[in-house]
Amino acid sequence: MNANTFINNFNSCSFMDLQKLREQAIIDVREKLKAAVTDDWLAIQASTGLDELDKAINLLVKRLREWYELYNPEFSHATEDHFRFVSLILTRNKADLLKEIKVKDTMGADLPKDDLDAIFNLAKHIKSLFELSKEQELYLESMMKKVAPNIAATAGVLIGAKLMALAGSLARLSKFPASTIQILGAENALFRHLKNRSNNPPKFGILHEHALVSKVKYGNKGKMARALGDKISIAAKVDYFKGKFVGNMLAEELDKRCRELSK
Repeated sequence: MNANTFINNFNSCSFMDLQKLREQAIIDVREKLKAAVTDDWLAIQASTGLDELDKAINLLVKRLREWYELYNPEFSHATEDHFRFVSLILTRNKADLLKEIKVKDTMGADLPKDDLDAIFNLAKHIKSLFELSKEQELYLESMMKKVAPNIAATAGVLIGAKLMALAGSLARLSKFPASTIQILGAENALFRHLKNRSNNPPKFGILHEHALVSKVKYGNKGKMARALGDKISIAAKVDYFKGKFVGNMLAEELDKRCRELSK
């Protein structure tokens, strides 16, 4: 065997080995990607989708109200709840709606049937989006109770899912200290504080949406958010490491702290 033949055989074997190595690497990556799709990621996707759906509904309802007010402005102004507004204009006529709000006559125009059909067609689609939003919320609730029951018990289903989304995963949230959880969602305000060196750092992020924070006095909202951050931090660690359910105990401690700060 001459030198050229040896080199060609060596190169051929090396190429085949590299091909096998490449194929095995692709298989390993695919398996890891499949394993990376965990239940907390499904909950995060549901939470993000629900937020975007609600934004779309609010935008469409605003357009529907402006359109419908050309026909019956008094009822639109008298009905603040969006879902109730959409449901009623689809099931009752103009006279009944005016009677319900005790208005004898309307300033709205008498629109032709084709125009009213277009308005009510939009209302029908918006109502279906409301129903979809409710279905997604129920799905998210079931996923949170499965993936993070302690977080759901302390932070609530919606806020808990948002915290996981902001953190990136349940694993990352479980590693965050309570102080970080407290200000999740207020990153822009925190960066402005650090840049301008102001004396008023943000005291809470999305935790301001929590019912317990809204109950206490304004001066104590930061303290309540700190207490929430502490308990949610514990809940996240218990959920991630598949510990026992302690959500009720954590929730009771938060209620007690809320009563103290409400005095």
